Amino acid sequence: MSPLAFKEILQLSVAERVQLAEDIWDSIVASPESLPVTDAQKQELDRRRDAHATNTAATRSWDEIRAKLGEKG
Repeated sequence: MSPLAFKEILQLSVAERVQLAEDIWDSIVASPESLPVTDAQKQELDRRRDAHATNTAATRSWDEIRAKLGEKG
């Protein structure tokens, strides 16, 4: 990114910069296959999957977690 483009971005309101960041993130997650996963990350995912399979009673639904945090909807 050119310094000029970055300076222009900084001129946006906070709400506009947040929207820009969300738009950029959405464009990234639209192609998850383009994000490499390291061996360490794969091992951690395997560890978590195995831990869940071993003790499913320890899991909570997203609704339960939100309720515990006091969030709405």
